[in-house]
Amino acid sequence: MTDVPTLTFHDGHSMPQLGFGLWQVDPDGAAEVVQSALEVGYRMIDGAYAYRNEAGLGEGLRRSGVPRDEVFITTKVWNGDHGRDKARASVERSLEAIGVDQLDLILIHWPVPSRDLYVETWEALLEARNDGLVRSVGVSNFNADHLDRIIAATGEAPVLNQIEVNPELQQPEMRAANAERGIITQSWTPLGNGRSFEDEALTKPAERTGKSPAQVILRWHIQIGNAVIPRSTNTGRQRENLDVFDFELTDAEMEAIDKLDVGLRTGPDPSVFKIL
Repeated sequence: MTDVPTLTFHDGHSMPQLGFGLWQVDPDGAAEVVQSALEVGYRMIDGAYAYRNEAGLGEGLRRSGVPRDEVFITTKVWNGDHGRDKARASVERSLEAIGVDQLDLILIHWPVPSRDLYVETWEALLEARNDGLVRSVGVSNFNADHLDRIIAATGEAPVLNQIEVNPELQQPEMRAANAERGIITQSWTPLGNGRSFEDEALTKPAERTGKSPAQVILRWHIQIGNAVIPRSTNTGRQRENLDVFDFELTDAEMEAIDKLDVGLRTGPDPSVFKIL
């Protein structure tokens, strides 16, 4: 099994730096995909209520035979479940669907500022942590102003902020804002849907190292200090995405990749996204 480095949260808990994402994994096949990922060597699975595959996550874990305490499980509270009572119910529903007694990490999926309930939702998740339902609490797609508001209200910063980061959307200011607050940045859509695979900034280091452009990108995420959650339903590609710890990118290669940033999102803008 690949020896994946860990990142330590400000609350003392830790997680694998590279994990496996379940976004857009068909609920009907999720158990098989999770089982495959765990058998390949992943020990962090990132799910969400909105993905509709939490039950498959749990079933895949059980089929794999990997002990529960060796797998870091994340899920998320969806936009329509903001508010104290609904957020608490969402945590309990996820625990039941996955079939575990405790989550390693729960995130607010989007801030949905138009509803103005994310502070109350944050408070509910802290209460769930204090009651032992989850170990750590974080957020996803929060901007700096959203972070500052929940920190000011509760005195507690999220341990992690999962945001879109890839070569064409590097978000250096947001990554810096997270770091200034002691928050780990985790990258979603880390490969940018393959949009930059043909660029020389990726093909040259791929040729030098004998790796693929996707592996070069994942290595870039690792070297800038992000946690990262690639996804593939193909076992061979799962294994390839995990195989990024036996080489390093040079400073010049890292600088060339940095120049690919054009601020192009593949997903919504957190300032306005409000689908419930």
